[in-house]
Amino acid sequence: MKIKNSHIIKNLVTAIVVTLFFSCNNDFSEVQKIGVLQNQPIGEAENIDLKYTEFKEDTVRLVANLISPKMLDYSNRNFAFNEFPDGVVLYVFDDKKNKTTITSNYAIVYSETDIIDLRGNVQIATHEKDTLFTEQLYYNQKLEWLFTNEPWLFGSLHGIGFDSDKEFKNFKMLEMGGEFQIDN
Repeated sequence: MKIKNSHIIKNLVTAIVVTLFFSCNNDFSEVQKIGVLQNQPIGEAENIDLKYTEFKEDTVRLVANLISPKMLDYSNRNFAFNEFPDGVVLYVFDDKKNKTTITSNYAIVYSETDIIDLRGNVQIATHEKDTLFTEQLYYNQKLEWLFTNEPWLFGSLHGIGFDSDKEFKNFKMLEMGGEFQIDN
């Protein structure tokens, strides 16, 4: 009886394996399409107008307002990020409701590291009418720290590379002077 049962089980397993083997029929072009889809954004948004608020002591305060024509969401990647291929305008408000305006032609926000990478005609205009110009600027949201290795212009100062807190009170230049052109 044992020999008969083992023979039935072998035949059943063989039939399942053969069925699985012949049912697999992948077209290489279909496999390639799957790879392309994994590189596509998981979501797209147009005409974004996001408002970030803070709730303190029974009061709601507007902290920032992000405006962008387009956002691509790549949170499906191992190193998740949001891309703003058509640029951003960001208004940041301090506790006294003073507004700082940040603009760039392109931006990426990395979710895991809280780093914002601003590129192309980056400008930061403070409420005190001071304006920083550069072609690329990084902002660490956790540390509230700005940095670049690119040429920059801030008021009458210009140089190549700097590190600073968000209020430009702890400002360190990497190199004073250098050539700088503002694109129109």
